[in-house]
Amino acid sequence: MFDLVTGGRSTDCRGVARRQFLRVGSLSALGLTLPAYLRLREAAAANGAAPRRNNINCILMWMQGGPSHIDTLDPKPDAPVEIRGEFSTIPTRLPGIRVCEHLPLLARQFDKLSLIRGHDPKNGSHGTADALMMSGHMFNPAIAFPCYGSVIAKERGYRNGMFPFVQLGRAIDRRFNGGVAGILGDQYNAFEVHDDPGSPTFRVRDLSLPADSNPTRTQRRQAMLADLDRHQARVESRLSTAVQARDAFYERAHTLITSPAAKRAFDMNQEPDRVRDAYGRNAFGQSCLLARRLIEAGVHFVTVTSGGWDTHQNNFRSLSSNLLPRLDRGYAALLQDLSDRGMLENTLVVWFGDFGRTPKVNPSAGRDHWATAGVACMGGGGIKLGEVVGSTNALAEVVVDSRVTPQDLAATIYQALGVPLHTWYRAQDGRPIELVPTGRPVRQLLA
Repeated sequence: MFDLVTGGRSTDCRGVARRQFLRVGSLSALGLTLPAYLRLREAAAANGAAPRRNNINCILMWMQGGPSHIDTLDPKPDAPVEIRGEFSTIPTRLPGIRVCEHLPLLARQFDKLSLIRGHDPKNGSHGTADALMMSGHMFNPAIAFPCYGSVIAKERGYRNGMFPFVQLGRAIDRRFNGGVAGILGDQYNAFEVHDDPGSPTFRVRDLSLPADSNPTRTQRRQAMLADLDRHQARVESRLSTAVQARDAFYERAHTLITSPAAKRAFDMNQEPDRVRDAYGRNAFGQSCLLARRLIEAGVHFVTVTSGGWDTHQNNFRSLSSNLLPRLDRGYAALLQDLSDRGMLENTLVVWFGDFGRTPKVNPSAGRDHWATAGVACMGGGGIKLGEVVGSTNALAEVVVDSRVTPQDLAATIYQALGVPLHTWYRAQDGRPIELVPTGRPVRQLLA
């Protein structure tokens, strides 16, 4: 399903009122959210939204729950067994750099990314991690800080008639305002696609008219809606200006949902079977493929979400049988595909999760939350490739070299995307909020 997040929650359509039924194609979610979104976007533009600064786009892969740094990209093969765990290691294309044995495809793509082993998450709690890692700001109950995609949506707006910010999947914890526009306003939240792009029945409902619809029927509904709006304008004269403006937004919404470009971007059947197979026939792999298609079509920022990484129990079985093979195939295929299409240079690909996991394996064969060591990756989008930033100690407990905080990740992402770090916004109460007040770009990664 395709949703607009408002007030920190994702909305959907459950029930159809009389006026909702009259909206385009009787798609109540579209009628309720898309025109409102467009209306808010225009208002924001009138209030001085900054122009787009460059052509670097971004795909953020968010691993909700916190992937184990030891069992993925920062293994410790010489540590005691209770630390190193059950997996062996394999070499990558970077001399001397080894990763988990269950990432063979990704290991061959290390010339297309840089690895941050000095990542210090500075947080070990779900929810607050989503807020911190997606904005570069520690959770503050008084202020909802905007996530990266929302900032890019505000700074750049539309391109080729496509939405500026799209989220694939629902694996984001929003209890503490993670992944939302916050102070920027709901108009800069992501449109969310919750359904599995790998499903044979995948269809973005709000970009598709019902099967029994035809142009005549759609036009008739539009005419009925226009009549109702004119009546409302007469009986509520004080709202007449808003009603007139609303008509324009509904017309624009209709243009979007009937746009051949938008339909093509979300039509996974446009891809050859060999490409879909390369990404993996699963929700994560096909979401990575859809993210590439969306960037290609004009979306500026796509968040791909993947849940299940909170491996307190059966860590090794969960990783080896499910999480790592899917990550390996999808992430590796995305990097290769972007490179083959000449898109990697203009597409920043970022990978990280909540935090790291405990160096010592617990009695349930799992690893718990760990706040002082983790791992992250960046590639493309002008980032230097083949770099390894920082390191942890022999037991993967703490960063001992070139520490990179979530604030530093934020500064690096914004610098790569061309957003000035000293950009200021205003909260609803008027107070000025600096985009990146403490983080510093990781110079080793910036070309």
